[in-house]
Amino acid sequence: MLFTEEHDALRKTVRDFVEKEINPHCDEWEEAGTFPIHDVFGKLGKLGLLGIHKPEEFGGMGLDYSYNLVVAEELGTAHCGGVPLAVGVQTDMCTPALARFGSDELKREFLAPAIAGEMVGCIGVSEVGAGSDVAGMKTTARKDGDDYVINGAKMWITNSPSADFICLLANTSDDKPHKNKSLIMVPMNTPGISFSPHLNKLGMRSSETAQVFFDDVRVPQRNRIGAEGTGFMMQMVQFQEERMWGAANVIKALEHCINVTIDYCRERQTFGQPLIDNQSIHFRLAELQTEVEALRALTYQACELHIQGKDVTRLASMAKLKAGRLGREVTDSCLQYWGGMGYMWDNPLSRAFRDVRLVSIGGGADEIMLGIICKLMGILPGKRKD
Repeated sequence: MLFTEEHDALRKTVRDFVEKEINPHCDEWEEAGTFPIHDVFGKLGKLGLLGIHKPEEFGGMGLDYSYNLVVAEELGTAHCGGVPLAVGVQTDMCTPALARFGSDELKREFLAPAIAGEMVGCIGVSEVGAGSDVAGMKTTARKDGDDYVINGAKMWITNSPSADFICLLANTSDDKPHKNKSLIMVPMNTPGISFSPHLNKLGMRSSETAQVFFDDVRVPQRNRIGAEGTGFMMQMVQFQEERMWGAANVIKALEHCINVTIDYCRERQTFGQPLIDNQSIHFRLAELQTEVEALRALTYQACELHIQGKDVTRLASMAKLKAGRLGREVTDSCLQYWGGMGYMWDNPLSRAFRDVRLVSIGGGADEIMLGIICKLMGILPGKRKD
């Protein structure tokens, strides 16, 4: 990609923010299992970093997606995955459909304060029995007068304990699974909403995640984004930016893993020489850096085509798949070179090893990405009819 001086300036702004406002606190926030999300988002909002490619009339910068990609990439320099994840939920998971398809009224009520950092959002898609199988979700929103009455539960909802709103995918009719769903903006202080205790996750420890329960939750039908029954389509569109964001966010995080491992292997002496002098190690680190560059090229290509208005489902799915698998490969290989130190809970590679594991699960598991890619290649078997 041909980055401009404006891209470079934005990179510096994000990098400086991470170094000043996030990295000094990562250990504390990881231990606590939470971070001051409203405070951090308020500071991000003042810098304009929560609305990079959102419409200017609602407080965004109105820039193309390449600028948002730069922000995602630089957030990867954070020394934990949980805080960038929470930011990504706000910018690329719970607001893209609202910005693209929502009414001006909804944008004023939810998008503008989300961009300003005055509201925290979350996305309600996954359920206990319907994670990657979005079509199989059971949460319902039935009409009652001018309202929807929502019942059901959503699982693994990042930001939810501190969120001000949820962009909720619910079944609004008895039509076919791909035609009966709608996206609805729901304030989290609405009566009938409750939460599980914070979920005890393997990684992303500093981000708050919980199960959200809906018991006769009543919201106006005007809170629906777009036409009824178009929610599945909107969520599939929304997924593409989420997947590009996730791939971009991994790039510098993996480079950091490689660089700190190089530093450690230069300092650590075994059998009278630095670890880095072992050919198996420096060759392997060179291979890993080459793979990271390949991921960067793939992600940038998807972004360029997205900016041109082209369908990037195939490339975004490939980038998401590659990011998750490469994340496991890099963190596992680098952790090995730290030996016993790498097995300690607070080691940077140990934390990265845990955090990056989510990339192959959240936003569509690896197997879902492979199914999408196979379908677009024309090699996915059709469903058998009895």
